[in-house]
Amino acid sequence: MEKSYLCSKIIMLPKKKDHPKEKTRLHLRNRHRERYDFKALVATCPELSPFVTLNVYQDESIAFSDPEAVKMLNRALLMHFYSISNWDIPPGYLCPPIPGRADYIHHIADLLGSKNFGKIPTGLKTRCLDIGIGANCVYPIIGNKEYGWSFVGSDIDPVAIESANQIIEQNPALKESTVVRLQPQPNDLFFGIIQPDELFDLSVCNPPFHASLAEAQAGTLRKLNNLNPQKVTEPVLNFGGMNSELWCKGGEEKFVRDMVRQSKFFAESCFWFSTLISKQSHLKGVYEALAKEKAVEVKTIPMGQGNKSGRVVAWTFLTQEQQGVWRNSRWKS
Repeated sequence: MEKSYLCSKIIMLPKKKDHPKEKTRLHLRNRHRERYDFKALVATCPELSPFVTLNVYQDESIAFSDPEAVKMLNRALLMHFYSISNWDIPPGYLCPPIPGRADYIHHIADLLGSKNFGKIPTGLKTRCLDIGIGANCVYPIIGNKEYGWSFVGSDIDPVAIESANQIIEQNPALKESTVVRLQPQPNDLFFGIIQPDELFDLSVCNPPFHASLAEAQAGTLRKLNNLNPQKVTEPVLNFGGMNSELWCKGGEEKFVRDMVRQSKFFAESCFWFSTLISKQSHLKGVYEALAKEKAVEVKTIPMGQGNKSGRVVAWTFLTQEQQGVWRNSRWKS
């Protein structure tokens, strides 16, 4: 009598990663220190559901190489954590990572508070200029929800302005707190935006990182190949980004040096000027520009998430006496 044998193929799954309960490099007040709770996010934003799958470690996640999935995750995060009822951006426009943008807002809030005896100024009277608001309007969304600030957002792209205006129009809190202004001169950052006698307590900016379109595409390919098990040869932008959002002549360092030079003309119009700096090697040139323009104080704030590190550079031209006058006239409750 012949014996029969049943053979089964054993599939070995990758060893499950041990994820920390908290993303400790994020600011303590950042709402995104814990891992994404996709069940809660889907309950808030059902449109996210089709994009949520189990990854190779059997954890719920999305395909971060898929632009549509990333956009839907952002919509869910903004709805769940920031009370945004309607949010969308045109195809191809920058869809920024929300946790990192929130970190910037919290750190710059602390910097503002450091000049107000540790108390962060809140409410609509505290005004922020968002240089390059983009189509996504993310900084005003976070800044208004967390601290009640009001915002003026500028951009050189009429489509981005229209998109930001639509987001503002569809969300009551933003209608009361945020206006956007088209910058008609691409090389100007403050001229044409800051009006005579207009005051801002701070400015924020996420400058274009790359120096050319080719450099931007090469960077995108590197990022996508890190996210995909199979080699990617076409630079599909998972987080989006139009040309003006991703690159400019001279890249990030030149952009920020120009910002520093132009900010001197508005030395008494804004307390803290600030910008993200992606690459540490760009700091030397930025510090040189700040020294040349005789900034009174310069602060560098380290930030990071996972293996990625960045920083905010902030500066003011106000003397200690001027800072005291500003504090007493604008922040004293």
